[in-house]
Amino acid sequence: MGRTRQKRRRRRKRRRKKKNETNGGGNQVRVQTCPPTVPVAHLFPNGNFPSGEIQEYKDENVFRTTSEEMRERERLQADLLEDVRQASEVHRQVRSYIQKEVAKPGVPMIEMCEKLEDGVRKLIGENGLEAGIAFPTGCSLNHIAAHWTPNSGDKTVLQYDDVMKLDFGTQIKGRIIDCAFTVAFNPKYDELLKAVKEATNTGIQESGIDVRLCDVGDAIQEVMESYEVELDGKTYQVKCCRNLNGHSIAPYQIHAGKSVPIVRGGEATKMEEGEFFAIETFGSTGRGYVREDLECSHYMKNFDVGHIPLRLPRAKHLLATIDRNFGTLAFCRRYLDRLGVEKYLMALRNLCDAGIVQPYPPLCDVKGSYVAQYEHTIYLRPTCKEVLTRGDDY
Repeated sequence: MGRTRQKRRRRRKRRRKKKNETNGGGNQVRVQTCPPTVPVAHLFPNGNFPSGEIQEYKDENVFRTTSEEMRERERLQADLLEDVRQASEVHRQVRSYIQKEVAKPGVPMIEMCEKLEDGVRKLIGENGLEAGIAFPTGCSLNHIAAHWTPNSGDKTVLQYDDVMKLDFGTQIKGRIIDCAFTVAFNPKYDELLKAVKEATNTGIQESGIDVRLCDVGDAIQEVMESYEVELDGKTYQVKCCRNLNGHSIAPYQIHAGKSVPIVRGGEATKMEEGEFFAIETFGSTGRGYVREDLECSHYMKNFDVGHIPLRLPRAKHLLATIDRNFGTLAFCRRYLDRLGVEKYLMALRNLCDAGIVQPYPPLCDVKGSYVAQYEHTIYLRPTCKEVLTRGDDY
């Protein structure tokens, strides 16, 4: 009898140990590695991901906070909410690693981008168009405001006096998280970064259901242009880049039709319940106006394009590759290289000329100026506004 009891105890112990291993360690909390490799879904096995910052609606929409009808609407969107929260948590964890361990003077830009993108792929559990990177990593320097990422072979190295805008996105089931911040090592840029961060936060605070887009732009410009920055003995007023905007986001569509201006005089179109917006602002020491310049790296298939006949076999093959791997999500030349596509530049140009693919060259202010950017994705829930990408960093 004694031996039988001991055998039973040993069998129960083995079963408990196996169950713990299957469930991720039972009471043991899995933690992220450095560099990050553990999928975020494994860190939150119950499927409840951290929420963003909750902001209550104002004025005539205050009732939404306690309305049972609005709460019921929200319960119907539970799966959607967890998807975007998971994608947001991936963004937070990857950017934390980049800020602490990678983005330092002397790092090659291409190495930094590849480490960031590898982190996103692992943490989101990359799965074709179901989950992965939403668009190329923007790491625009100094007077380049947006849409610059190194092409293969680029030798650019991050310098101590650079102002780098790090803009990257994640997506699950086409729900895109778009979030950006600025890296500057020299403290002389602190006021520039402070102005842009404050302007973005103002835009977020002013956003909400039934808010006119032009009113958001008015509030952003007032805050942004109240700042000055002194660089090398010369004082500059921080200017909004007036032809850059925030935007609404739809499934697999990064720019979904509504633009959120960052200056006065925009459209009186209103924000609506259930919409996602990227609230982003750009502050510059230059003219506050950007133009296309430099070698193109970003491309995206036009969302509403129909069937267009192509004669070049290489163009047809490249389009099939784009449809299979990116759909209507943005991509860059490095991503085509990673897939093993060769000699594609002429085919890519053909797709652009045919209107199937849109090129997005770098957007630049005047040379010698400095541009900073901050951006968050918000969700206008029925009961409240959630700043999905808010973190301890910004």
